[in-house]
Amino acid sequence: MEINLEKIRKERSISELLDFPILNIDKPAGLTSFQTAEKARKILGLRKSGHFGTLDLMVTGVLPVAINRACKLSGYFIKKDKTYIGKMHLHSEVGENKLKEEIKKFIGKIKQIPPVKSRVKRVEREREVYEFEILKMNGKDAEFKVKCEAGTYVRKLINDLGLKIGGAHMTGLRRISAGIFTENDENFTSLEALEKAFLEYKNGNENNLRKLLIPAEEAVKKIMPFAQLKVNEKELKQILTGKPIFKNQLRKIPQEKIFAVFSGKRFIEIARKSEEGDIIARPEFVFN
Repeated sequence: MEINLEKIRKERSISELLDFPILNIDKPAGLTSFQTAEKARKILGLRKSGHFGTLDLMVTGVLPVAINRACKLSGYFIKKDKTYIGKMHLHSEVGENKLKEEIKKFIGKIKQIPPVKSRVKRVEREREVYEFEILKMNGKDAEFKVKCEAGTYVRKLINDLGLKIGGAHMTGLRRISAGIFTENDENFTSLEALEKAFLEYKNGNENNLRKLLIPAEEAVKKIMPFAQLKVNEKELKQILTGKPIFKNQLRKIPQEKIFAVFSGKRFIEIARKSEEGDIIARPEFVFN
């Protein structure tokens, strides 16, 4: 189903949009992901923020930030694929053809041990690299692009490549996409532009702020299947209190284990499929 974000934004008040939004922030170098999310929250004067996928201090680019109630959706977005543009410095002279041949060996399933500075347990883990290519070379400096599974350490990827070619280290990195969010989206924004749009809103012009606020439930539609309820008002009220969903309450039962539930245009919940007789699903997150 095509999602008309412009139409949805126009139908809702700013207060409705601010209650359950996602922001596509251009994280600057020098701020942690947490600090970036906090700055976005403070600009909007709201109570809570969270981000979908940590970027190192000096890494820039796409950082989806959830605000207020949308923070509870982080688990559904954070494990999506990521794409980066980066730079590396080679420690010895390596021909471009040789480098490209070695890079091919890192495409597919790879094993990684998280870096010493990482906050996760340092045990070997499997990750998948979907694309890894050299964009250009200038002597010992090379620009690369990599698309990979969430949780892949790109700096470690470059270090491991270096072990095969006489040494290499990453000198710069920018994330250009994180799941459905990209730097080419019209709502991609710097913190400065977000602050300017919010000040304009305070002064009576809400147009630019509307363009930056992504309705969280519409983002959910892009990452998971969704089903429509066919219930009366009493049944809907029960579902909104966390009651399970029965087979006869859905127009079509999704094949997937986790799916979003709507009643018309209204987002109701994210549910997990269940096999309990007539009970088809139980709620994981209810938007009531």
